[in-house]
Amino acid sequence: MKPFSYLRARSAEEAVRESSAHPGAAFLGGGTNLVDLMKLGVETPGLLIDISRLPLDRVADSDDGGLRIGATVRNSDLAAHPAVRTRYPVLSQALLSGASGQLRNTATTGGNLLQRTRCPYFQDTSKPCNKREPGTGCPAREGAHRDLAVLGNSEHCVATHPSDMAVALAALDATVHLHGADGERTVPATEFHRLPGDTPHLDTEIRTGELITEVVLPPRPDGAGSLYRKARDRASFAFALASVAAVLGVRDGRIAHAALAFGGLAHRPWRARTAEDVLRGAPATDETFARAVDAELAAARPLRDNAFKVGLARSLAVGALAELAADS
Repeated sequence: MKPFSYLRARSAEEAVRESSAHPGAAFLGGGTNLVDLMKLGVETPGLLIDISRLPLDRVADSDDGGLRIGATVRNSDLAAHPAVRTRYPVLSQALLSGASGQLRNTATTGGNLLQRTRCPYFQDTSKPCNKREPGTGCPAREGAHRDLAVLGNSEHCVATHPSDMAVALAALDATVHLHGADGERTVPATEFHRLPGDTPHLDTEIRTGELITEVVLPPRPDGAGSLYRKARDRASFAFALASVAAVLGVRDGRIAHAALAFGGLAHRPWRARTAEDVLRGAPATDETFARAVDAELAAARPLRDNAFKVGLARSLAVGALAELAADS
């Protein structure tokens, strides 16, 4: 066992101060991913800063009609919250499709955003991995990569981000609020996670010592519906082979609002900007939906064993958009 110190933070300021003073420290919320990685020897923090008792566990309306979600709100509580279920059903559906009931009762909003890839090479310290040890290589490219990335991958890493919740947040144009030694700042959820490039060990835009304090959702677009669809190897407790979060508003037969994000395909939730450009203002037809999704997925770069993900994602997205259009 590798020894570590433990501190229960009494305030966000104390948590940030201690984290900044101890390089390699980690914040502990629910611990559903961090503790597993510590057991595997992938994460070896010298200090665990427990933030679970900070007053960051509230869901509240924002002044503009959006929703503020505290970083330590449990996934089960967030999925069941009336405001989420009625105004942002895509988020509730995404949360309920992840993990198991027991884990959702423990996992937190901030921790969900910060969870790390389930690539088998990353999790096995006997194997090389650029994400875990930069410069050692990416054996997944020629090895076991069926579940890994087809979009935004690089020669250095083909890992996928495992979160369902983060895919919904990307489609909803959420913002992530951070508290650090230099004060407060916000990052769009669509930009919070990084593509691998030549620095795959950097998962997010978070800076040393920064603490996620809340996630803020903007008001729901007028008349827009939303849903989440996920394909996986078994009915529960499985990560996405492909998933889609869709938000669609239709007026007089034409698409007035469109937001689309894919999960299971890339190193981060993949916001489908190309598809959205095709959708906006176009007729809300199956032909339009297929053309838009095909334009987005044309950028896919599948490996030997995961090209099936492209067709799978296409079916999920076209079906989700068609379902929303029919209900509009």
